[in-house]
Amino acid sequence: MSGMPDLLRHTADYIARVQCPDGAIPWFPGGILDPWDHVEAAMGLSVAGRLDAAAAAYRWLASKQRTDGSWYASYRDNTVTDGTRAETNFVAYVATGVWHHYLVSGDRNFLRDNWETVRRAMDFVLALQAPSGEIYWALDTRTGINKDALVTGCSAIYKSLECAAHIAAALGESPARLLAARARLGTALRERPERFDRTWASKARYSMDWFYPVLSGVITGSAARNRLAGRWATFVEPGLGCRCVADRPWVTIAESCELVLACLAAGEHGSGAALFRDLARFQAEDGSWWTGYVFEDDVLWPEERPTWTAGAVLLAADALERASPAARLFTTCAPPPSGHNPAR
Repeated sequence: MSGMPDLLRHTADYIARVQCPDGAIPWFPGGILDPWDHVEAAMGLSVAGRLDAAAAAYRWLASKQRTDGSWYASYRDNTVTDGTRAETNFVAYVATGVWHHYLVSGDRNFLRDNWETVRRAMDFVLALQAPSGEIYWALDTRTGINKDALVTGCSAIYKSLECAAHIAAALGESPARLLAARARLGTALRERPERFDRTWASKARYSMDWFYPVLSGVITGSAARNRLAGRWATFVEPGLGCRCVADRPWVTIAESCELVLACLAAGEHGSGAALFRDLARFQAEDGSWWTGYVFEDDVLWPEERPTWTAGAVLLAADALERASPAARLFTTCAPPPSGHNPAR
């Protein structure tokens, strides 16, 4: 895939320009940030070799962690802009980012320095796991635990539990609790669909509910390929990318890149590579990427180029090219053995 080094460099340059001196990575200059998208952008920096900048992003995140292990929904200029809730998916994602950075950098000091942040975050998340296995969506600061669950959010947590287990094992800690919780969550996602979307409208019209169980390793092998094939025509607009929502003429670049990763995880490299090639038209001259494209109106919308979209592009490019040591993190499902406990 010619031109990939330039794509990586220019896209990472954009994220680095938006990153604040304290390490925070807002969506765009002057914008908000949320913990999940902050980590997505940081992983993009890691992929491109901007290791110091990525490490600074995780230091910022650690500095904002609440006493219960969580983060609020959004921040701007070191101020909380949405303190109404802490979302379990957002909180768990730090484990994925930290393990990803370690795979790229090989820096065990970084892993040790961030283990307490990851451990506390996962303690928060696991405290919100239901007896039936799903993990509740959020802790509302006004009303308490929101006792419903999202397929996409829980699928992402499933991958984060795998990554947290790897961190624990690498540092000589037992991953057994994390892996047991992951197993219960996987069972809920695969076998108990009635435990999701119980108190709000079904999210099945969103493409992420379709492909995230594949991306995260909840569904693998032939079942993963069948799942992608089953709604491919519903969500994929030929020559353009993946729709965010089935009934809207809007393809989004981040979801398209995540679908690329899901294709690779399912062994559909050709489909993933073709999908990624179609996205090139959505890169701006400064290296950033537009959020999405309304194809019926031939309009780029919204007029935003988020750092997290750039991060998703970098992760997809890395996985396609297997350019970094972390290239297969999102395309393979390989938790450590529950008894793995090497010396420190």
